[in-house]
This record gives sequence, structure tokens and C-alpha cells, in this order.
Amino acid sequence: MAMTRDTLEGFLSEAFPEAEIILTDLAGDNDHWQAEIVSEQFRGKTRVAQHQMVYAALKGKMGGELHALALKTRAP
Repeated sequence: MAMTRDTLEGFLSEAFPEAEIILTDLAGDNDHWQAEIVSEQFRGKTRVAQHQMVYAALKGKMGGELHALALKTRAP
């Protein structure tokens, strides 16, 4: 089962409530997403640490319901 935009956005908004989040369905199949996340929580953290925070927010769904996620993360 693929992950819908609303579900993905829900996970990300819960973890990063103040963030600007832009989701793009790369293949039109709810299975390959790009997420651009601008969050103060990322300030001072490496890109790897930022991405780990996003994967943690997805609560184990990566690789299952969510097949592919291209990330662009940064602080404001």
C-alpha cells in the first residue's frame, strides 16, 4: 500500500509543526516522494542528522508504505 500525501504530510507536520513542507509526487503513484522541509529544528545539524530526524518522524514506514523519499532539508 502506498503512502498518500495526507499521511506523509501528517507524519512530517507532527514532527516539525513549525516547518515549511513542500511535497512532490515524483512518479504520480504515491510511492516516490520528494520532501522539501525548512525547519528551525535543523539549525546547526549536519545534513545526515537532518535526514535521520525526518526518517525518525516517519516511524518505520520508510521502505514499506513509503518506497522512495528524496529529501531537501535546511534551516530557515
